[in-house]
Amino acid sequence: MFIVLELQTNPDGTVGTIAAGFDERAAAESRYHEILAAAALSELPIHAAVLLTGEGVVLARQSYSHP
Repeated sequence: MFIVLELQTNPDGTVGTIAAGFDERAAAESRYHEILAAAALSELPIHAAVLLTGEGVVLARQSYSHP
């Protein structure tokens, strides 16, 4: 099991989190990179993605800041 988190920080400081679970690592990595592709162009102050194992081990993380 793999989990992908999408983290969005809004201009007012509120945070939104979207979680998705995957059985296959390749599918999880695909979603992780889809989020980062959108985050690179995002107008949100902070937009990030985290790839985790089902046990909570962080496999990858990246964020974009747009001041």
